[in-house]
Amino acid sequence: MFRNMAASFIKTVRIVEGEVGQPKVAGRIITTVEKAKELRPYVEKLVTMARKALVTDAKAAGLGTTAPRNSPEWKAWRESKRWQEWAQAKAPGVAYRRRAFALLRDTLAVEILFSDLAQTFATRNGGYTRILRIVDRRLGDGGYQALIEFVGNNDRVKRAKKKRQAPVAATAPAVVESTPAPEAPAAEAAAGESAAS
Repeated sequence: MFRNMAASFIKTVRIVEGEVGQPKVAGRIITTVEKAKELRPYVEKLVTMARKALVTDAKAAGLGTTAPRNSPEWKAWRESKRWQEWAQAKAPGVAYRRRAFALLRDTLAVEILFSDLAQTFATRNGGYTRILRIVDRRLGDGGYQALIEFVGNNDRVKRAKKKRQAPVAATAPAVVESTPAPEAPAAEAAAGESAAS
């Protein structure tokens, strides 16, 4: 069951316009909360394998050749030590693809996983999916529903809060004339004398 759900979830990344049965939103499926929680680590493990394969393929790309297959240049490269280095660098990526195919059993899902999703999450070290609960229950059995989606496709953009600026003061300071205040000690002394008499 999780193999089919994971393959369907990965296939929703590519939406082909005009085909029947295409998802409304790319990279998202709706299921029950419990199934979504179980599916999440399954899919995240697959995406991690695809990211690791992307790194090994990049290392092997520098050792490859651009010569057409079965040309004299290609045959010379095939017989050289450089081909052996290329094969050693390429082997882990092939192993990751085989492991992913063993878990998914769907060639299109593996292709999307290793081409699209690996590129999308190349700089992210985990947390490729999110689960969002849906308020409405399922009509048939009243089960709680959730949607599981890939992070990055439907993210909300946080807007920076604008800081309130203090009102700008007048450029020239106002000159205030001061009037001398009556001396407080003299007034207190006069009040003290009248109270004593």
